[in-house]
Amino acid sequence: MIESTRGRSMLVGAVVVLAVIVGAGASILLLAAAPAVAQTPAAVAVRLDPQLMGWAFASAALSTGLAALAAGYAVGRVGSAAVGAVAEKPELFGRVLVLVGLAEGIAIYGLIVSILILNRIA
Repeated sequence: MIESTRGRSMLVGAVVVLAVIVGAGASILLLAAAPAVAQTPAAVAVRLDPQLMGWAFASAALSTGLAALAAGYAVGRVGSAAVGAVAEKPELFGRVLVLVGLAEGIAIYGLIVSILILNRIA
């Protein structure tokens, strides 16, 4: 039982690390393309490389999707522990509510990264 829990925790950690790497790589790729886009005249329509746009959309989708998966897993683990703690000591409700909110924040961070990536290609 303990080894399966450890394996799941390592899997979730690997997914979160992968999401961070993909998001950072996409950000670096978009930052590298930004000077070329910034030098075009304002009257000329900016045409980005379709492959760059595809990678940007893929990285935005991956950052949101993987962050949501990690947040769901974290809320499930923290939420079940929170229910057990509140069942034993109801005065802990405020404290465990903050912990569940912190776990939900992971999804919000992934969404913010996606918005930043998509704003760079627009």
